[in-house]
Amino acid sequence: MDEELNDILSGLLQLCESDVADEELAQSLRDYHEADIADIYPLLSDRARKRLSAVLEPSVISDIFSYLDNAEEYIEKMEPEHAADIIESMDADDAVDLLDELNEDTRSEIIGLMDDEAVEDIKLINSYDDDQVGSRMTTNFIIVKADMTIKQAMKTMIDQAADNDNVSTIYVENECGEYCGAIVLRDLIVARKDAVLSDIIMTSYPSVDATESIEECIERLKDYGEDSIPVLGPKKEVLGVITSDDLVEAVDDRLGDDYAKLAGLTAEEDLEESLPRSIKKRIPWLIVLFFLGLGVSTVIGTFKNVIVSLPIIVSFQSLILDMAGNGGTQSLAVTIRVLSDEQVKGKRVLKLILKELRVGLVNGLILGTLSCIVAGVFVLITTAQTAAAAFMTSGCIGLALAVAMTMSSLFGTLIPVFFKKIKVDPAVASGPLITTINDLVAVVTYYGLAWLLLIRFAL
Repeated sequence: MDEELNDILSGLLQLCESDVADEELAQSLRDYHEADIADIYPLLSDRARKRLSAVLEPSVISDIFSYLDNAEEYIEKMEPEHAADIIESMDADDAVDLLDELNEDTRSEIIGLMDDEAVEDIKLINSYDDDQVGSRMTTNFIIVKADMTIKQAMKTMIDQAADNDNVSTIYVENECGEYCGAIVLRDLIVARKDAVLSDIIMTSYPSVDATESIEECIERLKDYGEDSIPVLGPKKEVLGVITSDDLVEAVDDRLGDDYAKLAGLTAEEDLEESLPRSIKKRIPWLIVLFFLGLGVSTVIGTFKNVIVSLPIIVSFQSLILDMAGNGGTQSLAVTIRVLSDEQVKGKRVLKLILKELRVGLVNGLILGTLSCIVAGVFVLITTAQTAAAAFMTSGCIGLALAVAMTMSSLFGTLIPVFFKKIKVDPAVASGPLITTINDLVAVVTYYGLAWLLLIRFAL
């Protein structure tokens, strides 16, 4: 399949770079999907790109650009009038994203050349915050009146389809301009001309408010599996639609943000980002973790008498800290995934906490027993201690590991649950933060048990 795709792209590249007549080129390109043309677009020469812009309609170029990650680079090289025609043809949400990537002067010049309707759509989408549904919607939709006949609704749909290609679902408004349901295109096509439009309207078809949080509605929207869902304004009028592609993109962005937060970043980062911006995203958490790390070092310093008396236990400090951190990070990942489901509340949260506590305890006992045996043999071979003393030391190490892993699993669950309770994104309880807190717990547990069992008890 990959070889077949490569052959298609190779043939497409040769076609675009060839000297065939413009009409023949335009006709041949109709056989290819816009995504395939976008794949080879960065590989084209400047001459070939200019030729494509000349032989293809702006609406086709806009579809190609919607698949490009760096479309702004090519827009900036075009004549402003041509660039404006292309952006006008884009879905409003794609146009907003592209314009945001342009420098301010170029953006202002292009917007000044666009028609009033396209500019109003862009202003509408920009009026919503990035975390609101309205910022993700497109104004590419078809709407009909509830009191129309089937014939009138079909004619209206055909008239609007010239400018709006999102036709699989048609939205319906009442005489007051309020949204009152939707019609599947197939039902409209097969309906008899003398049938009543209300018979095929789905009045329970879902909708979302433009000011609604994407985070809050995303799970609900995924459950419906519809191609598009209407976005309503303050008067219940249809302002736009959010498509399945928009939902996929929103989910991808959310996962990217969560991953960034788990890595201790303030926002997602990409390869093309400048050095100052990357540093700005990373340094805040690093400063916090620096001071937390100083706290761990200070705690270790308070146990200097234990270290002087039992220098061998320092060899196993990294084992205790690393395993506690690993266990806590696992619980953190599971907890954040579970908490993303809005239905997980009350008793289910308590069940999650108890489950992770049990998992941490069992894993700790298994690894603690293993470390007791391995560390005991190691101490016996590398020191002059008796077998009893060696396995007393390794027993302390094994117990400390079991307790540290149990506590780390508990903290890895409780901290994101606490953040969720106070209405803060649980992903803020990042991996580095959990690891540092678990380091603190593990150090106190390890050296505290060593002092209690190997020094004070021995005395």
